[in-house]
Amino acid sequence: MTVQTTAKPKLTDREDIAKRLLRGSAKASFDPLVEIDWDAPVDPDMWAIRPERVSLYGTYLWDRLDDAQRKELSRLEVASVATIGIWFETILMQMLVRHAYDHDPTTNHVQYAYTEIADECRHTVMFAKMIEKLGSRAHKLDPAAHHLGRLFKTIAHGPLIFAGALFVEEVLDQIQREAVPDEQILPLVRSVARIHVVEEARHMRYAREEFARDWAGRGPLNRAYSRIILGLVTYYSATRLINPKVYAQVGLDPKEAYRVAKANPHWIDTKTWAARKVVGTLSTADAITGLGRYFWRKAGLLGR
Repeated sequence: MTVQTTAKPKLTDREDIAKRLLRGSAKASFDPLVEIDWDAPVDPDMWAIRPERVSLYGTYLWDRLDDAQRKELSRLEVASVATIGIWFETILMQMLVRHAYDHDPTTNHVQYAYTEIADECRHTVMFAKMIEKLGSRAHKLDPAAHHLGRLFKTIAHGPLIFAGALFVEEVLDQIQREAVPDEQILPLVRSVARIHVVEEARHMRYAREEFARDWAGRGPLNRAYSRIILGLVTYYSATRLINPKVYAQVGLDPKEAYRVAKANPHWIDTKTWAARKVVGTLSTADAITGLGRYFWRKAGLLGR
């Protein structure tokens, strides 16, 4: 049984948490242009992600690829996921600016919003440079996802801003935490992951707190609307993680490979695993129900 809490956290708690996050940012923030050796060559004999996390792993198309093609596909898929990261972080930065615009800039929680925006600016540049080093390009999203992002950043209110941010950040965080200690994975990818994991831990704490505070004060109609919009956003994010164009780069038919990946139980399990923490957080708040839940399941985020 889900227990809903209607009491809002105290404003002093909000300020205390933001103050701690600001201190953490002062102690452990990184400039990826300095911290990462961008001139180091990319070893083609190393993976960019664990092979079992590649979207075609375990399928007949995977069996067609030789070892070099599989490792190339791993690099291209990491670049594709980073492209989605850039897409959503650009959306998030605009939403955070709107959030800060409506509040007192002398408060800690607004100052942390500005701090997070600065972090996301660096992350976007870091991801873009990694995409280039991995031998890929930032493939443009399909028009439906592109325009949905434009709409979402315009209409999203408090709980949608922070629930959407939490979803994307949690999924990336799980994949990157797994990569950091894995010596079969490229040093470049591990370095990017290490920076992102440290800084995103603060962002996720901020998002959880702001979501819980705002969600508690929303009425039934507002919550119903938020569940549907959040479901759509998560669906379009999760189903665009791997751009079909990457399959063509390793000699596969992109339409066939996309269909195979979509039905691949290993890939569905990977997405479910990566989303499990945010699904738990939002399910506890009763934010994944009804039509919205349908989109979460259709995206392969709630298991098979």
